Amino acid sequence: MGEEVELKLALDEAHQARFLRHPLLKRATARHTETLDNIYYDTGDLSLRRHGIALRLRRQGKLWLQTVKLAGTAAAGLSSRPEWETPYRGHFDFSAIEHTDLRAWLERPRLLARIVPVCETRFRRSTWQLPAAGGAVLLTLDRGWVIADGRREPISELELELAGAPVQALFDLAGELAERIALTPAVLSKAERGYRLHSGVAPAPVKANAISLDHGLTPFAAFCRIALACLEHLQQNHHGALHSEDVEYIHQMRVATRRLRAALRLFRPVLPPDLREALRLPMAGLTRQLGEARDLDVLLGEVVAPVQAALPGEPRLAALAGQITNQRYGVRGTVLAMLAAPAYGRLLLGALQTLHPQLPPAATEESLAAFAARRLRHLVRRVRRLAAAARCDDPATLHALRIGIKRLRYAIEFLAAPAARGKPHRLHGRLAKAQDCLGRLNDLANAGVLLSQCAGHDADLREAVALVGGWHGTRHAGLLAEAAAMLPRLARLRLS
Repeated sequence: MGEEVELKLALDEAHQARFLRHPLLKRATARHTETLDNIYYDTGDLSLRRHGIALRLRRQGKLWLQTVKLAGTAAAGLSSRPEWETPYRGHFDFSAIEHTDLRAWLERPRLLARIVPVCETRFRRSTWQLPAAGGAVLLTLDRGWVIADGRREPISELELELAGAPVQALFDLAGELAERIALTPAVLSKAERGYRLHSGVAPAPVKANAISLDHGLTPFAAFCRIALACLEHLQQNHHGALHSEDVEYIHQMRVATRRLRAALRLFRPVLPPDLREALRLPMAGLTRQLGEARDLDVLLGEVVAPVQAALPGEPRLAALAGQITNQRYGVRGTVLAMLAAPAYGRLLLGALQTLHPQLPPAATEESLAAFAARRLRHLVRRVRRLAAAARCDDPATLHALRIGIKRLRYAIEFLAAPAARGKPHRLHGRLAKAQDCLGRLNDLANAGVLLSQCAGHDADLREAVALVGGWHGTRHAGLLAEAAAMLPRLARLRLS
């Protein structure tokens, strides 16, 4: 059995020529180019994929190779997974797999009879062997197509694979490449992209997945797993943000950065200060830029658009919407330029390097269950204090309470399983309702400031702002009444 440790990076097709001129390639001790045809197999109901198994045939020249891969570990572009590669002689042969349960499962006659081709990849691979401390790193450029059921998508990606060198060598070389070229971790493998084409799944914004934490993890190890999941969530929406008009992609990227920042705050007691700052500072700037775009999306789509629909033909509202749209396009353009720039890729690579690999702090840590219970109790007490201090005539106190509830919700999502004895997940629905109410109030409060900025001193636009405020007045009063009713309950909040 071999173990493949690699870092996959997405490369824009327009930047391939720039990559090929990179001076790093001149240090290569060997270069090889080949054309690779790959066929991925599965059952009609995708049973192999559900079990985390990939079965591939690859043609190299006149030879065919069979490869079986397990899911292993993969996060935000860096993967490590076991694989078994053997010559293919006209039929699948799993005898080389040392994992007896896996081999027995694959060799079942009923399963073998159902295995069919699912997707293909055809690409030209150029490989450079680059010297690194203790060994070498193989740098490959893949250019070609993923094909399934008559549909295809382009392949343009780099892979850095260890050949005796330590993991740090991957990041050193990736960082050197990213100084000149926009590179971002690729979170979908070629096979996963082929499966999506085969299934006919249309691209869509990706929400955060549940994070599985084993009870045996230390709090520090749990943080690293959560942080990597947040980075993966961020990258799952990156391509859509750049190439789609759907504003939800940018919103989900913002959610990913906010979840990471919440995790940094939650696990602060067990994190080395240098690690915490290495992640916090870059994410703060990224969150701020994504937030500016999101605020204008909400302003136009959820605040002004309903009033326009209720008062069609009102020219002052149309002028105000046009002013917001112009500002929105400007901010969105700035955000997209930032997401497409090399600096964004360097930010993510820096975050990955900070988290891979990480040794736990020297001090003995408490169990994850004890840590989770302690931190959740702390956040519940904080929400109770904020709720007791909140007043419906003071937006700042409601905003502080909303932030406290949001941090508690994220903590429950991260730590509910390790702290299951306290049944914190029971709180999640009630907190979601409270956060939704306070969030809508906050959106209306922000809308007033943003609308005034957009209107400036223009009399017609200021009248349009007054129309918007008046139309939302009843809604605002209802939200305040809802908030007033929930404050006493939040002030008595309990974990169980």
